Amino acid sequence: MPCAVIVFHHFRRALLVAVILVGAGLPAQAATVTIKAGDGSGNALDSVVVSLVPVSRGGMPAARPAQIEQRNKTFLPAISVVQTGTAIEFPNNDTVRHHVYSFSAAKVFELKLYAGKPEKPVVFDKPGVVVLGCNIHDKMAAYIVVVDTPWSAISQSDGVARIADVPAGDYQLQLWHPRRLGMPDIPPRPLRVAGDQTEVVKLELRP
Repeated sequence: MPCAVIVFHHFRRALLVAVILVGAGLPAQAATVTIKAGDGSGNALDSVVVSLVPVSRGGMPAARPAQIEQRNKTFLPAISVVQTGTAIEFPNNDTVRHHVYSFSAAKVFELKLYAGKPEKPVVFDKPGVVVLGCNIHDKMAAYIVVVDTPWSAISQSDGVARIADVPAGDYQLQLWHPRRLGMPDIPPRPLRVAGDQTEVVKLELRP
């Protein structure tokens, strides 16, 4: 059989397979969801935690480990968003010892005065906001937002948060910001993902 005929034969077969896969209703390619966050005056707002919680919880990937270090008497990063079940390590890379704790309902724990890396990570097994502190250095504070999803991000100085590799489907869009502590939770809103898309959100903050 001539080479040209062989190539055409393989092309037709590949095309047929592609048509069958599409016709079988397989999931569409994962999308990137872009969130543009602003305050009540329309200014770009950083540090907004954006999460897409799937309506159907089946088939989600397992939580991946994370790390929050202490350096220069500061928690780094100051704001984290992790999936429920995440094990977080708290290495002390500072020149002084720290005593890390949280009394938040989502996770109560205490890492007594230590240097270096604690023997075991802390597992955050309940969704909610966890406020971190240090018993030795009162000005040290950080926030961990624990969510029932791996699809989340935090807005940057331009107010933009991008969540990549989001499977098509129905989600609840959840928002949080540290300047809303003590205020009612922002009600989640439904969001259907069918391809790359951009959403604009506005948050009212404490003065």
